[in-house]
Amino acid sequence: MKNIICFSVFAILFLSSTGLTYAQQPELGNWELGIKYIADDESNPFIIAENGEKSIEFYVHNTETFEVEVSFTYDLPFDGSADGPENEKIQPGDNETFTLNIKDVDVFDFDANSLDEMKITASLVSRASIAVLIPENQEVLADLKIPIIHSITVDIADPVGPMNAGTDMILRVSVTNTGNIKDKVGEIDLSDNCPLMTSDNGLDKLLVTDLEKGQSSNADLKITASESHPRKNCKLEITVYSNGAMNSGSSKISEDETSITVEPPLTKPVDNKPNPDDQNSDLEVVDSNLPTAGLNTILLSTCIALFYSNSNKKIKIKNKK
Repeated sequence: MKNIICFSVFAILFLSSTGLTYAQQPELGNWELGIKYIADDESNPFIIAENGEKSIEFYVHNTETFEVEVSFTYDLPFDGSADGPENEKIQPGDNETFTLNIKDVDVFDFDANSLDEMKITASLVSRASIAVLIPENQEVLADLKIPIIHSITVDIADPVGPMNAGTDMILRVSVTNTGNIKDKVGEIDLSDNCPLMTSDNGLDKLLVTDLEKGQSSNADLKITASESHPRKNCKLEITVYSNGAMNSGSSKISEDETSITVEPPLTKPVDNKPNPDDQNSDLEVVDSNLPTAGLNTILLSTCIALFYSNSNKKIKIKNKK
């Protein structure tokens, strides 16, 4: 009987000691890594901004009675770079939130709506300031999505020289799809500061041309300056609108301009002088082999002619009497 009582006391003390020792030991895995998904739905992807950046919040919930320290690593798609915490200490019972900033994603290099997976890994470094011997890692996943970017750029080739009033000029206009999805020009605006300058509808072909990502198209714009156009430097501006952006309710435009110099009209010189080389000229040159009369002979002949003239006038007058 005495032995039974001693065994029972020993068993109670042993169990109590074991329970106390177990209670003093931390429970493994009593911390949690998580991501704050959009609408708490992990199937919703995070859409990267057009500048190649996105901020994602994640957390560590420490349900232990000891402080834990964890380190973080990030695995990102689309050649992005990560700017987030490396090591953090979380006090017992706390739920700490951290921010991962994703940068340097060139969204123009990838097709619109492309999806790829990112991963955040947390590794337990220490528990109660004591380095852990058994590795404890947790990881969370989320999808990153490339946005739809509509972008059409326009370029006007500069004129090779001035134009004259009353003449035409051809300008080559090029458009390029610099977005990441199939697109085309939705609208074109032309403006200039010369009222006597007009243009044709040569750019209409750009409105019906589909452009794949990175593809270009061009058209010729005919510029006409009226004959009465003064000498002036005219500024021509062209604005194009992305058709895809217009349909989605945004306004993505591209502008370019060029300067056109208008000179006075071309005129032919008027020359009223006869051309000696013209066979139809009315001017005739007559050569003579007669000797040239001297000055004295000319004066004498003139005096004789005047004498006889006066003699005749007088005669006539006399006969009238």
